[in-house]
Amino acid sequence: MIYSIGRRKTSIARIFLKKGTGNIYIFSKKKKKIVKKLLKEYFINPLLINNIEQVFKIIKTDIKKYDLLIRVNGGGISGQSNAVKLAISRIFCKIDEKNKFSLKEKGFLTRDYRKVERKKFGRKKARKKFQFSKR
Repeated sequence: MIYSIGRRKTSIARIFLKKGTGNIYIFSKKKKKIVKKLLKEYFINPLLINNIEQVFKIIKTDIKKYDLLIRVNGGGISGQSNAVKLAISRIFCKIDEKNKFSLKEKGFLTRDYRKVERKKFGRKKARKKFQFSKR
């Protein structure tokens, strides 16, 4: 069993990979209760699912060979899917160093560090100001 972690915005994905039959389970915390769902039940949007499956397409590996146990928390589903993508990419680099070049070339091993900017005092939002009145 191989372990990896991925982060994006405020989302964190922890992944355990083992040889198996292609089951991908996602564990998330909803109202102090851990919920277990399949990948397609959790990420309803097909773009988010495709985002995760791109890793398998790039390294030319069948998803059916492995079982993934994914624990996500924090952020929204878009950030969580990107965190899962980073964690899966890191796992396949641990398995075989040859995958590292193709994944790095596509930018899958780069952590996206962008986060929401905090609100400043005396302003409406982080950068937006109140309307200026001359008189």
